[in-house]
Order: sequence, then C-alpha cells, then structure tokens
Amino acid sequence: MAEIIRKHTGARMSQMVIHGDTIYLAGQVGTAGAPVAQQTQDCLDKVDALLAEAGSDKTKILSTTIWMADMADFAEMNAVWDAWVPEGHAPARATGESALATPDYKVEVIVIAAK
Repeated sequence: MAEIIRKHTGARMSQMVIHGDTIYLAGQVGTAGAPVAQQTQDCLDKVDALLAEAGSDKTKILSTTIWMADMADFAEMNAVWDAWVPEGHAPARATGESALATPDYKVEVIVIAAK
C-alpha cells in the first residue's frame, strides 16, 4: 500500500493529501469579499502553488469541482478559469451552487491531480 502524505495539516483538515501518484487538494478559497474574478484567480494561484510543492502542475489535473455561492457569477469565474487552463489539458470538471463557509466567499476550487 502506498504511503499517505498529508501537508499543511491542522486539527480539521490537510490542504493536500498525496497517496501514490495522486494528489488531493482541499477546497481553495480566495480573498474574502473580493470580486469573483479575483477570488477565482486567488484559488487558482493556491492550486498552482500546492501542485508545485507536490511535484506536479495544472497540466496534470484530473478532476476539478468548483462551488459557487451564486451561479449568476458563472461567466465571470469561467473567464478566469479559461485563461488559466492550458490548451489541451482541461480536466473533468463540475460546477455547482452552494452556500460556502462564509458569505464573503464566492468561489471554492477542489482539485485531484496526478504527480
């Protein structure tokens, strides 16, 4: 059985868990209260940093789940997402609407990637 490595671990969760050649990221959020585009970019910047720490990058993302506080902001979030995803490397993705941890958060991005 492959070792399980947990990084940036607190009492409630780890920001990243690596099992074998698979990387699981906790939900990443942006700057509370910032516009949707900025929150989305903040989330993606955190994803980039965590994947780099694990020895991976966004071309190796397998699946992404995006939660939005309001689907009315879908186009604004997608504009940032589309500019970030490398051509030919779009992962499987789902986007849904949900109340997030605080009303100041508008976007949360959850990623599973390969090493």
